[in-house]
Amino acid sequence: MNTKRESLIYDWNKQDVASFNSNVELDDETLRDGLQSPSVINPSVEQKLEILHLMDELGIDIADIGFPAASEKIAGDVERLAREIVQCNLSIQAGCAARALITDVEPVVDISQRAGLPIEVHIFIGSSPIRRYAEGWDLECLLRLTQESVKFAVSNNSLVMYVVEDTTRTDPETLNRLLATAIEYGAKRVCLCDTVGHATPTGVRSLIQYIRDEIIEPTGKDIKIDWHGHSDRGLAIGNTLAAIATGADRIHGTALGIGERAGNTPMDLILVNLKLMGIIEHDLTKLKEYCNVVSKYCGVPIPTNYPVVGQDAFRTATGTHAAAIIKSIAKEEDHWLRDLVYSSIPAYILGFKQIIEIGPMSGKANVQYWFQERGLEPEPDLVSIILREAKESSTTMTDDEIYKIIRGHKNRT
Repeated sequence: MNTKRESLIYDWNKQDVASFNSNVELDDETLRDGLQSPSVINPSVEQKLEILHLMDELGIDIADIGFPAASEKIAGDVERLAREIVQCNLSIQAGCAARALITDVEPVVDISQRAGLPIEVHIFIGSSPIRRYAEGWDLECLLRLTQESVKFAVSNNSLVMYVVEDTTRTDPETLNRLLATAIEYGAKRVCLCDTVGHATPTGVRSLIQYIRDEIIEPTGKDIKIDWHGHSDRGLAIGNTLAAIATGADRIHGTALGIGERAGNTPMDLILVNLKLMGIIEHDLTKLKEYCNVVSKYCGVPIPTNYPVVGQDAFRTATGTHAAAIIKSIAKEEDHWLRDLVYSSIPAYILGFKQIIEIGPMSGKANVQYWFQERGLEPEPDLVSIILREAKESSTTMTDDEIYKIIRGHKNRT
């Protein structure tokens, strides 16, 4: 931020940013956990390839490309995606989900070897007391499955991220035993999951500090911590930022937050927040395309008021807001002033611009701006007529409606 901008915007967030892990990595779960939503359409493999390329262009570090043990079709898609990474020399890495069963890990190992691509195996197991009670699971059995599956993956030269489902509702003793076993047999990462969106930011901090201080550090090994959040209580973004601030090495998300129930942490919004905080330098000009493609292929509409990529994110028809933006443009201070006078997000970093429209809450400035943007002379009488029509309307006016008024005025005169 330049000196003038700093003098005009006081940022209370600065102290928080200093504590964040500046090397945090991003794991995109759109093509696996995101597709577990009962409302989404499962994209074709060609559509998945397009999404994968957009993830790569956004600088996402790793994508979970599927759960190959689920079906032959998914296994086929996973292999096609893996081969694409190799053939196109993409920077993005690949991961695959597997239950803590050798029969689930085997397809990942096989695909990795056939494609010639290292695939990180995300071995997951239910951990919370409530899940174990409902399933009738015995902890000793879970420990044995953990040992067998992790050992098998590592013996086949696969990196392992060990995932404890429902971590945020699991007792310390269970976490100690499961994670210690996974680490002992070669897991290099542990993933802490807020599977049902139970956690608050305070709980996230407490959990990560406990895992790091009480379980990982005593091993003396360099074990990375992942955070995987869900949105059931509407806290996914805040929880994910709390995880990064507490030292999480990698965080998970999905495009538009798609996923089961209320969905996952939205990867698009995490990217924007980390960019604004100066933690990442990624080029986000492909962000809208990434969201639009996932919206289209998965059949998930983007709400008009969705942050950043929603139709209304950089759009106003309110007179006072439009007047401030227009005055900012007149000062010729470059794009930052017009972008930030009524927004916390500079539209230009995403390849967008502020949009001013005409509606029932508009003033003369809106109408004058509409004319100027189209190289037309804003005649005072015509401005008044259009504004009067807008005040009587129940919605913002379309260009066609405005041009119709202009033509009618010219015919009368």
